[in-house]
Amino acid sequence: MRVAIFSTHAYDRQFLEPALTAAGHEPVFFAPRLTIETVPLAAGFPAVCAFVSDTLDRGVLEVLSRGGTRLIALRSAGFNNVDLRAAGELGLTVVRVPAYSPHAVAEYAVGLMLTLNRKIHRATARVREGNFSLDGLLGFDFFGRTVGIVGTGQIGEVVVRIMHGFGCRLLAYDVRTNPACEQLGARYVTLEEMYVESDVITLHCPLTPQTQHLINYAALERMKPGAMLINTSRGAVIDTPAVVDALKSGQLGALGIDVYEEEEGVFFEDLSDRVLQDDVLARLMTFPNVIVTGHQAFFTRDALARIAATTTENISDVAAGRSCANALPTARPAGGAPR
Repeated sequence: MRVAIFSTHAYDRQFLEPALTAAGHEPVFFAPRLTIETVPLAAGFPAVCAFVSDTLDRGVLEVLSRGGTRLIALRSAGFNNVDLRAAGELGLTVVRVPAYSPHAVAEYAVGLMLTLNRKIHRATARVREGNFSLDGLLGFDFFGRTVGIVGTGQIGEVVVRIMHGFGCRLLAYDVRTNPACEQLGARYVTLEEMYVESDVITLHCPLTPQTQHLINYAALERMKPGAMLINTSRGAVIDTPAVVDALKSGQLGALGIDVYEEEEGVFFEDLSDRVLQDDVLARLMTFPNVIVTGHQAFFTRDALARIAATTTENISDVAAGRSCANALPTARPAGGAPR
């Protein structure tokens, strides 16, 4: 099967090309993001492989369908960038990579916590300039501190395991409980209780209508003053202007984000020779108690190899007419027959 792969970098090609080629597919790599402007590049391809930065709204999907595409293979777990209703109406199959390396994201989230707490990013910058002063670098012991984990799926569970090893008191919130987390001492509580009691809150939930701007002005006001907030899930889970105000007032003590609700067209790009046009993001990056990274929590060799393997398996299943366990539910038109 010929596969048009968008938003590709050298590291994508390094892992995807050998996996797809070995399975008998023909990958064609495109550097641009998939948008309404670039979608003509996919004309004639039965399959399109997309990433979280690609746009798969109704307009793009309609063009893909007219051009002969029948499969959308996401090389990501998240799918909030896909109009699933439109995909179903157009007879498009959508598959994803539901889990590639929960350890990669969980370990990165903990890395952000440690870096922010001990001011490692600031200390490194100082030492490079010959400043070995410790003023302003005071942190705290994680042992005995309360950590709130929002979302206790595979990634959240790994975070629970790591922080349990640190000797933290663990609070959890999810629509369903995870027995493995409970066995490690995590106690499921309401968000209200988590906000009030947690020294650190880390987000590992999907972006849904219920979780969009879960962390807003009201939530931030209820948090323990000086708490740390970590987000490696989806950018829109937090209301960024509300977080900026909480940082300015001191209500929020530290912020580590690897995702941003307006990251499209910014993250995964080299903008070092341009003026950043996003004023909110630019403001965030001025705070000494904030770390912003460009959606790299997933970025390990292990994760990329798993993404390539699962993406290839998904495409092969669909190409062979087999049932694909990683297919997303889409709304079919009346009568159920795909167009």
